[in-house]
Amino acid sequence: MEHDLDVVARADWVLDLGPGAGHDGGLIVFQGTPGDLLAADTLTAEHLRAHVRTPAAA
Repeated sequence: MEHDLDVVARADWVLDLGPGAGHDGGLIVFQGTPGDLLAADTLTAEHLRAHVRTPAAA
């Protein structure tokens, strides 16, 4: 599982498992492109939206 949002943003295809961790996870809550993930209602999507809005540190 990848949690580096730079990698997620540049992936060809994303499988987001959830809706939580451990016993609360394990279901595919999203699959598609990173662009499509931006419109999804998942915790990963929320973090990715914030990540792509934040300018990279110089």
